[in-house]
Amino acid sequence: MGSLFGILNLLLDLVYYVVIAHVIMSWLISFQVLNIYQPIVNQIWRGLTQVLEPLYKPIRKVLPSVAGMDLTPLVVLIGIMVLRVILRNNAAYLM
Repeated sequence: MGSLFGILNLLLDLVYYVVIAHVIMSWLISFQVLNIYQPIVNQIWRGLTQVLEPLYKPIRKVLPSVAGMDLTPLVVLIGIMVLRVILRNNAAYLM
């Protein structure tokens, strides 16, 4: 059972870091540090967006945009942190 919790924790870590990379990249594109017309930047941006869109889409339906800011990544990060706490607390009961 411990390996299952390890795998779930690893997957949550992976999603957490992908969301962080997506947020940082969006800031760099917004401040024109990165140019979206460069092929490698465009490929990375589209890849991250395609990976994260299934997580973002249901939240965007419920959560309105606040002053033009998309708070969806923040909600996803909070959700990941909550899932980590739930996994950590329940891992002791199942072992």
